[in-house]
Amino acid sequence: MKIVVTGATGFIANAIVERLLSEGHQVYVVVRPQTNVSKLLAQIELFTDTGNTTLLNDFFQDIKPDGVLHLASLVLVNHTLEEIEPLIISNILFSTRLLEASVNAKVKWFINTGTFWQNYNNEEYNPVNLYAATKQAFEDIAKYYYETNKINFVTIKLNDTFGSNDTRSKIFNLWGRAIANQENLGMSPGEQVIDISYIDNITDAYMMLLKLLRDDDNSTYAGEVYAINANERMTLKELSKVYEEVTHTTVDITWGGREYRDREVMVPWNKGKPVPGWKQNISLHDAISTVMNKGK
Repeated sequence: MKIVVTGATGFIANAIVERLLSEGHQVYVVVRPQTNVSKLLAQIELFTDTGNTTLLNDFFQDIKPDGVLHLASLVLVNHTLEEIEPLIISNILFSTRLLEASVNAKVKWFINTGTFWQNYNNEEYNPVNLYAATKQAFEDIAKYYYETNKINFVTIKLNDTFGSNDTRSKIFNLWGRAIANQENLGMSPGEQVIDISYIDNITDAYMMLLKLLRDDDNSTYAGEVYAINANERMTLKELSKVYEEVTHTTVDITWGGREYRDREVMVPWNKGKPVPGWKQNISLHDAISTVMNKGK
């Protein structure tokens, strides 16, 4: 298939792009002018979006893609006054322009990426922060498009993620650096439940979903929301013990060294539906072991 991907320089989208290429798909990546594309694979065709919707629309008309994987997003735990406009531009305006171009080019399917932060306190909708609110806003806007056009618009919601070559300031990287530098970490009391998924399990879900959408000519899945949940959910304290067991190390943590942040997610959303036919194939223990061994 011809597939347009956004956010391809990010950890998750980059892994999905590699998987798409390995399965013989033709990949087009939409990037911003300031994006560092030096690490993107040569097989990818790039379109630089300057904010001109006509040019974006023309690009879609030229290539006539089969589908879109939309993972680009501005993620902010907390926002400042100066960050309101970039949040809106990235998560609502760009997303809407992308979907407009898709329906105009009669794209068959569009996989959007959401977040568990849209479901604070395990509610149907309660945004943890403004970032989560912008993700919900785009889903609401998208309803107009899939109700008035024949496009399979589907959302996959993600929570915490990890894997090899992950340079983000995520928990396993944080612990790994603390061990390497022999540092003490002041952390929250650690009673929040963690739902964290390995990148290979995540790419499996995306690939399974796009194949379902490829074979569906009736937009059967339009408006569906799926979630990638880990089989193993545990408190942050318990997760640190699993990490230490797998890595044969000890993380020097002062539990309660800092307070929980405002609107801390104590229990991640667990009411989402899995992608039809998908299941977690790699356990948390095995995934951590794989990542640590690749890092040596």
